[in-house]
Amino acid sequence: MCQNRKPMLFPISKEARKRYEAIKAEKKLLLIGLTGGIASGKSTVAQFLEAEGAVIIDFDILARQAVRPGEEAWRQIVEFFGEGVLLDNRELDRKRLSALVFSDREKRKKLESFTHPAIAEEFVREVERIVSEKNDAIVFAVVPLLIEGGMQELFHSVVVVHIPGEKQIQRLMDRDEITRDRALAILKAQIPIDDKLGYADFVIRNDGSLEETKRQVQELWAGLRVQQKGINKKD
Repeated sequence: MCQNRKPMLFPISKEARKRYEAIKAEKKLLLIGLTGGIASGKSTVAQFLEAEGAVIIDFDILARQAVRPGEEAWRQIVEFFGEGVLLDNRELDRKRLSALVFSDREKRKKLESFTHPAIAEEFVREVERIVSEKNDAIVFAVVPLLIEGGMQELFHSVVVVHIPGEKQIQRLMDRDEITRDRALAILKAQIPIDDKLGYADFVIRNDGSLEETKRQVQELWAGLRVQQKGINKKD
């Protein structure tokens, strides 16, 4: 089990937290946090897990759902930042908004105060939907900034997808077609990828071939299935 813990910064309402903790305490549904640094390959690992039978909750998707036109978080963002952050179809211009808050800590914190509670509610509702359909599922929540937000306590276990720092920089440069300086500036806003290992219950090392990554995912899945069956047998 991971030893490092941080106080949870990710805001979740008392009412939503109560509903979520009731589900987590049952332990029928295994709730696993999947994280890692940017460009480490979280999406690839999630795809392999889904192929094994895992249920995936992608926080990037939840974040987009939380700020759909007309939603409370959307209204708060437009009121604070102005209609200049909207596209012609009234959806948020995510690139423009990201540029506005990237180097302004106060604006970023303000944006998070609008979006994070809404994302948390979307997450709890999705977990409730899953448990209503299949209460013995193994659920992986893909959360890019799980550790930065101190969200470990939300999950039974945490999986970190890891690649060496230099390879991470190169992948980010290639993926986003950006300079090394820009990549380093982006990474500076996250906990260094090597430091995230101290928060992991399980590690997937994604610096080899896809087949090697897939093999590690299959081993992880097999172990979690045994763990889940053991818990359910005790109950």
